[in-house]
Amino acid sequence: MRRPYIAGNWKMNMTPSKGAAFAAELAKAVKEAGVDCKIMIAPPFVTIPAVVEAVKGSNIIVAAQNMNDHTSGAYTGEVAPDMLKDLGVTTVILGHSERRSYYGESNEFINKKVKLALAEKMEVVLCVGETLEEREAGKLESVLSSQIVDGLKDVAAEEMKAITIAYEPVWAIGTGKTATPEDADAAHAFIRSVVKKMFNSDIAENLIIQYGGSVNASNAKALMAKENIDGALVGGASLSVEKFLPVLTFNK
Repeated sequence: MRRPYIAGNWKMNMTPSKGAAFAAELAKAVKEAGVDCKIMIAPPFVTIPAVVEAVKGSNIIVAAQNMNDHTSGAYTGEVAPDMLKDLGVTTVILGHSERRSYYGESNEFINKKVKLALAEKMEVVLCVGETLEEREAGKLESVLSSQIVDGLKDVAAEEMKAITIAYEPVWAIGTGKTATPEDADAAHAFIRSVVKKMFNSDIAENLIIQYGGSVNASNAKALMAKENIDGALVGGASLSVEKFLPVLTFNK
């Protein structure tokens, strides 16, 4: 049985002081609501230390939104895995569509990060998804297949237990639009089939696949009811306890 995994990606929001106050409020709300799914929040780099301190003693995982593909060196403005681990962070989001589209990150570059994160014993949320133009051109499956196959190249079967895949149709991120539960489930089923071909049926069946793209209180329950949707990667709604908590308690 796959355990639901709900994550909040704060993107470039929340200063350290505001992030700490918010995280403490969220941790209290999660405890009071008896949330029983796996929970993760990903603050900006500078906000991570304050948030880690604020959620101590809770079941909330603090992750990074990105990291470099090197362990150290002359990479101005970048953050290495050891720096994250020194803060208590052992989960990282990689391949987010905004990293791909705004900063030109390729499948090959993302794969380097994935392999380094795994070598550093970190857990990875690997993001994949198509643009509206690609979907309308009938390229959904080819885009997803290449992002998964290239992104997981040279990843060993035993390392897949540290991998979560987040399907985020680019046209549904921050737009208020969302794929229908049926469309999302079909994409998740396809992702599972690609992983099955790459590895085996057990790995595919145990793989947690999150949906990302304007997830909120009104659609979380319907999305999570689908067979192949195991969680959510939440953007805007994760910046408010009032909006995020109903997603976390979708099964209540």
